[in-house]
Amino acid sequence: MAIQDQNTSTSASVAMIGQALTGDPESLRNLVGLVGAFSIRLIVAGLILGVTLWLAGRLARLVERSVARLSKSGSTDPTLTKFVAGFARYMIIAIGLVVVLQQLGVQATSVIAVLGAASLAIGLALQGTLGNVAAGVMILLLRPYRVGDHVELSGRQGTVAAIDLFNTRLAEFEGMTLYVPNGKVFGDMIVNFSKSGRRRFELTFTVDYEDDLDLALEKMLEVARADPRVLGDPEPWAKVTATADSGVNVSMRCWASTSDWFNTKWDLLKAVKEAFDAAGLRFPYPHQVQVDRAPREVTAKVRLQRMTAN
Repeated sequence: MAIQDQNTSTSASVAMIGQALTGDPESLRNLVGLVGAFSIRLIVAGLILGVTLWLAGRLARLVERSVARLSKSGSTDPTLTKFVAGFARYMIIAIGLVVVLQQLGVQATSVIAVLGAASLAIGLALQGTLGNVAAGVMILLLRPYRVGDHVELSGRQGTVAAIDLFNTRLAEFEGMTLYVPNGKVFGDMIVNFSKSGRRRFELTFTVDYEDDLDLALEKMLEVARADPRVLGDPEPWAKVTATADSGVNVSMRCWASTSDWFNTKWDLLKAVKEAFDAAGLRFPYPHQVQVDRAPREVTAKVRLQRMTAN
């Protein structure tokens, strides 16, 4: 019905313009009035558009400053700041454009219907991409990891270099750069090694059965406590953990900050080895069993003799 009324109004306007061009005074006055009314509506629409753009920019800056204050307290991320500010800006612009179209006489319901159909078609065509965007929004809101964290995503470890709405950029320790889709990240287990600020490591050594186990445990704890990178809370732990074929396993567990974890673990491995050597503690070598077998010719001859005897 609205489309039919609009077509009727358009036909009437075209007829009036035709009559005004023929010199009809009444049609000419009506045409002048129509142009004047449309000019006023056009000016009002321009003012609304200008106010909309100004308000969108002002609101975006206000939202960006508000979210930036939260970023300083460590509860959010710069990527989230840009996303929220941009979302607020485009929402205001979209509302303003609808008002402008209504002011110009365009049926807003028709425009919204067209936009809805176009959005549905685009959404069906870009399901995977939109899924990554939705996952990116959830990651930015829930903050399971931040830029600079050491994480494990989709089975790969590295440092988070950047986060956007589509993927997470991961810098591996071998120097490779990985772009992991946010949809795959959010749908899988996320391991954040930097969240607590500390990590535990365990070192296991095998000493000879004849060695002093208490001395081995004491030396391990001395080495751990002498390293300033080893945290005192929780305290280093050392116990006998197993009896192996060629020796006794003694293990040590220590905590270190996330940034010192790798170097501390491997440095303590070397330091404990040197401390054991200095204390006379021995590392047993693996035992090998040698099996002597007769040559094939002798084995066949013995088998033949047994068969003949039977």
